[in-house]
Amino acid sequence: MRTSAFLYPWDVVGDPEAPARVADLGVQQVTLAAAYHSTRALTPRHPRHRIVTAEHAAVLYEPDAARWQGRDLRPYAAGSWARGDAYGEAADALASAGLDVHTWVVLAHNSRMGADHPHTSVVNAYGDRYPWAPCIARPATRAYLVDLAAEAAVRPGARGTELESLGWYGLAHLHAHDKIAGVPLGEAGQYLMSLCFCADCRQGYAGQGLDPDELAPAVRRALEPVWRGEEPAGGWAAVEKLLGADQAAATRAWREETARTLQEAAIAAVRAAAPDGFQVLLHADPVTYHCGANAGVDPEHILSVADGVVVPCTGGADALTAFAPYRTARTTLAANLTVVSGMGGNPVGLGADAERAAALGADELRLYHAGLASDVDLAYVKKAFSGEVRADAVHASQSTA
Repeated sequence: MRTSAFLYPWDVVGDPEAPARVADLGVQQVTLAAAYHSTRALTPRHPRHRIVTAEHAAVLYEPDAARWQGRDLRPYAAGSWARGDAYGEAADALASAGLDVHTWVVLAHNSRMGADHPHTSVVNAYGDRYPWAPCIARPATRAYLVDLAAEAAVRPGARGTELESLGWYGLAHLHAHDKIAGVPLGEAGQYLMSLCFCADCRQGYAGQGLDPDELAPAVRRALEPVWRGEEPAGGWAAVEKLLGADQAAATRAWREETARTLQEAAIAAVRAAAPDGFQVLLHADPVTYHCGANAGVDPEHILSVADGVVVPCTGGADALTAFAPYRTARTTLAANLTVVSGMGGNPVGLGADAERAAALGADELRLYHAGLASDVDLAYVKKAFSGEVRADAVHASQSTA
């Protein structure tokens, strides 16, 4: 299967050996970050540094000043971690090593924007703002995300893009010194704590026949058992039990419509800016009410709009089966497998995991993340793609599945 490895520009810029090292893994493609959220990243082989701290969400190229002139919401330039057109420099080096380069674009996940423009953030039923989570119902935010998608995705020489966080972001978030795991929320608690009550979402609930002044207290009442430590069992059925089936359905209808129309608009904007044959994929979760980097989608709908999806498959590839019935001749189903053992990945069993994903419908692989992985992890990746996966590696994969 065609395989792509994720990379950051700082994995490549300043390390002349990086492109050949990645190509030597046996992959055909790199998915290279062009717009990314704040992070602290290890660079275990770089000759100049070992830790990169990206202090805020930023574009990793020089944005088009004319596109953003006079707009309150605009992309932030990167600091020392990716100065100038770091993306372009890295992309050129990787292409020179014979690798296809696709962009990796993170959209509705931006703590800096939430800090500078608090009105853009999701507001929960208690009035707490989530600065990392832009509310995708707000017209100005939607316009910003659509234009960012088009600009960041269609970089010179790129043959395609992968759009991440193109949907609702909620409570769950890898945040600095996180202290929110003391009460198990379950899927239902996560959903209720991710409902937004900004002015636009309140109007949206009203359009679904709900009174937003009554809905927020209802959500708070529904969460009372959760705060007592009574983790609700089950997925959507638990939401219906806590909030009531009719209210739950109305909130879900508003959020699904909002995410769906944003996805349609962003993908259309990318296509309008891109050359013929440019591939547009979405990082996706087949459960429509899920939040986060892998946006909740309706599989049939999204495969009628995008060229395919990238599906998280570390620990199990069953989510692929929700998309497989709706594939077409142009559809790509890419299984995203973590190959960093220190981040819960299974590089030892990569070959067996790839075979399992293929059996469930995957026709491409994504490897997260060639820049973060240790030399030992990368050695297992190379073995998997050279047909040298050992019997004990396959056994280890099967025993952890």
